[in-house]
Amino acid sequence: MEFAERVSTLEPEGAYAVLARAQALEKAGRDIVHLEIGQPDFPTPAHVSAAGAQAILDGHTRYNPPAGLKSLREAIAAQAGAQRGLRFDSEQVVVGPGAKPGLFFSTLAVVNPGDEVIYPDPGFPTYPAMVAVAGGIPRPVPLLEANRFSLDLEIFESLVTERTRLIILNSPGNPTGGVIPHSDLDRIAQIAREREVWVISDEIYARLVYEASDAPTIASLPGMAERTIIIDGFSKTHAMTGWRLGFAILPLSLVNRVELLLTHSIGCTATFTQLAGLTALSGDQRHVAAMISAYRDRRDRLVEGLNAIPGVHCELPQGAFYAFPNVKSFGIPSRELARHLLEEAGVAVLPGDDFGRNGVGYLRLSYATSIQEIDRALDRMAAFFSQVS
Repeated sequence: MEFAERVSTLEPEGAYAVLARAQALEKAGRDIVHLEIGQPDFPTPAHVSAAGAQAILDGHTRYNPPAGLKSLREAIAAQAGAQRGLRFDSEQVVVGPGAKPGLFFSTLAVVNPGDEVIYPDPGFPTYPAMVAVAGGIPRPVPLLEANRFSLDLEIFESLVTERTRLIILNSPGNPTGGVIPHSDLDRIAQIAREREVWVISDEIYARLVYEASDAPTIASLPGMAERTIIIDGFSKTHAMTGWRLGFAILPLSLVNRVELLLTHSIGCTATFTQLAGLTALSGDQRHVAAMISAYRDRRDRLVEGLNAIPGVHCELPQGAFYAFPNVKSFGIPSRELARHLLEEAGVAVLPGDDFGRNGVGYLRLSYATSIQEIDRALDRMAAFFSQVS
């Protein structure tokens, strides 16, 4: 039996494969430091978990509107607008089980087979996957280490054609931690307006920024609100990865199309999960500030330690919770280096290759773990790379 072509190129996310191998080594008695998985090590805040549990006890376990609870959509519109200096109507918000449905369904709603889609490379592996499922033509644009991992604008402009239908941005970015500066967003917006191109702005890490006061959104630039789809969620900011709660903020003209895709695939997002999310937005926000402060300290320790290892160079991430060190000087494929780090040094990291061809020669390390674990990883990596040298 043959499979449909749309799934023939899909591949698993590398993080899950590395995690599975690391766990197998642990079961065999090995001590592993985990820097591979991009999820907060903090527990879901107690008041948020209590709200979700109480919602179940109160019987909020039935269907709800496909686009989400009205109360949550209103809260998202208010909070997301205030954060970005914009005004959103609650009718623009579509809630989903995680941020990925917003990414996938928005792509399916605007991309026809043969349309070209520009996306960052190295970037989140779901981007090329959703382009492939939609029948689009992938057009990856390199992120430049010299530009703090913003886009190579020369190549970006050369990739834009009359067939370009969608531009995908991610700022702060996975896997690099880079933030796209205002000047680059201005140029991208100008081209999007001139070519009448849709933009998906993946802003799942928007509140996790360190150097600047914020990560600017392209939606705030003139003429961009009506063509920009903002993707965000609760997983990273509120340590709610397993709750599966995300959202898209869409131009009103697109809401119904995405809502229909949600209706006929997922149906709706769990009511008790949404009520927990409502508490996360409306309740005490000190947990967010505490996480950001901890991530900043961890980032600084990790990057300082990496740059102290001869042959390793690591840019200081501006956001998210990933470091993306350059290990090209060792002359060993990054995928092979990542494998040896796990098997020999007991440090689980991801090869940059997992995020696109422009990630070759880099490693991705998640610092969503304790300072103690970071120190253990650095000691092991320093010893490992001294032997490689």
